[in-house]
Amino acid sequence: MIPSTFPDKAEIARLTAGMLLEVEAVHFNAREPFTLASGLPSPTYIDCRKLISFPRVRSTLMDFLTVTVMREAGFEAFTNIAGGETAGIPFGALVAERMALPMSYVRKKPKGYGRNAQIEGLMSEGDRVLLVEDLTTDGGSKLKFVDAIRNTGASCGHTAVIFYYGIFPETEGNLAAHGVKLHHLCTWWDVLAEARARGSFDPETLGQVDTFLNDPRAWQAARS
Repeated sequence: MIPSTFPDKAEIARLTAGMLLEVEAVHFNAREPFTLASGLPSPTYIDCRKLISFPRVRSTLMDFLTVTVMREAGFEAFTNIAGGETAGIPFGALVAERMALPMSYVRKKPKGYGRNAQIEGLMSEGDRVLLVEDLTTDGGSKLKFVDAIRNTGASCGHTAVIFYYGIFPETEGNLAAHGVKLHHLCTWWDVLAEARARGSFDPETLGQVDTFLNDPRAWQAARS
């Protein structure tokens, strides 16, 4: 069923942050920071892949993501839903089911044998594709997926994620410069606010996270 009536954006953000905390997808550790894919340290880490193992949370978040996209982009804006390899594939499938649209997925690079395909599933010239992923940090990986989609002759002007870091000011500008609009459910700021409201972490840890979120580059530089 296609969802159409849900809470406003602020309440969706709060509820999403709460669900991420409830299933322990959020990790804060300022004393022993996590190492990001960039090699830089961070007191925060989020594991959205974990959400597929919680049916009630998974279903609610996919309803939220679907209605957010339809509200912000239009109810008839898309003809194909593409999940990004690998974390975006299950979420892409779930959104496609709700929107009653074909689903495909995009590899990070051509698989190197057989048809050497980078797009799996049916995607046709002229399709209007929504790229679905679990999260975005600076948006860089999204651009590679978007280019692969556009190389088929389809268009891709929108990407939807459950979680957006929301702390790197260049992200949305970089996507916009590439002709891509970002849709998301919540950010680190929403998670931090909900963690404080719930008392999910000790005050010292939350203070360090707040410092990091306000100036992540400086926090990383001091610890690199």
